[in-house]
Amino acid sequence: MLFVDGNTRAHREGLRTAYGMAYGEAYAAEIAAIAPGIVSDICLPADEGANLPDGAGLESYDGIFLTGSALHIYEIEPAVTRQVELMRAIYASGTPCFGSCWGIQVGSVAAGGTVTANPKGREVGFARRIAPTEAGRGHALLASRPAAFDAPAIHLDTIALPAHGTTILASNAYSQVQAAEIKHNGGSFWGVQYHPEFPLKQVASILGRMVPLLIDEGFRRDEASTRSWLDDLRTLDAEPASRQDLAWAHGLDREVLDAERRVTELRNFVEHRVKPHASARSRA
Repeated sequence: MLFVDGNTRAHREGLRTAYGMAYGEAYAAEIAAIAPGIVSDICLPADEGANLPDGAGLESYDGIFLTGSALHIYEIEPAVTRQVELMRAIYASGTPCFGSCWGIQVGSVAAGGTVTANPKGREVGFARRIAPTEAGRGHALLASRPAAFDAPAIHLDTIALPAHGTTILASNAYSQVQAAEIKHNGGSFWGVQYHPEFPLKQVASILGRMVPLLIDEGFRRDEASTRSWLDDLRTLDAEPASRQDLAWAHGLDREVLDAERRVTELRNFVEHRVKPHASARSRA
């Protein structure tokens, strides 16, 4: 498997300091829990001079995952354009690809879509009341998800104009594209705007680096209330079954708290896209 970490070196180091792992490393660990025994490679396209796989190299993978990122795709710079070009090569390779948050934005822009800052503001902590569309209710990506569900989420940007070849699979009040399949140039991409790969402790770690912003944007009243909220998330991560008081207080159910339910989209992608692709290549 190939994990494409969308962050710059400086941001990766900050995440390692706060959480112990950068996005690519943490993502690979989540997929390894779903599919034990996988061999993982991580590439770093935001870095100047990064050794990125070419078309033949991309075709050698059974699946590719795109992580989140602190970058904004409408801010044109090499760290961004390298990732868009890599995604175009992934489409051309035909290798199954999945992306979270920044990942779905890269998947959309590489296929001709448009991403902007969301005029509704930032979606912080959790995307609430995600609802599968009619197409999504019958799509393997969302198999076993209920009619409405919450998921970990941290993003400001959103897909404003979906690319040609996009099937929107889920939406909510914040983003018309919370989940989608994008078909482009012979390839098929599955992605979500939220983060099924984030356990609550990782959500708390990331938001812990954003405390002043959360206060400035009105999500929390002051630093003390912010820290208390993040402490609750860490406690729920460690004790999801026994702290129903905190689950109720924060409006979280098993779709977020149950480690198996949280990664539903990742498991579905592995089962329905990665394993059949590997089998077709006699790598099952």
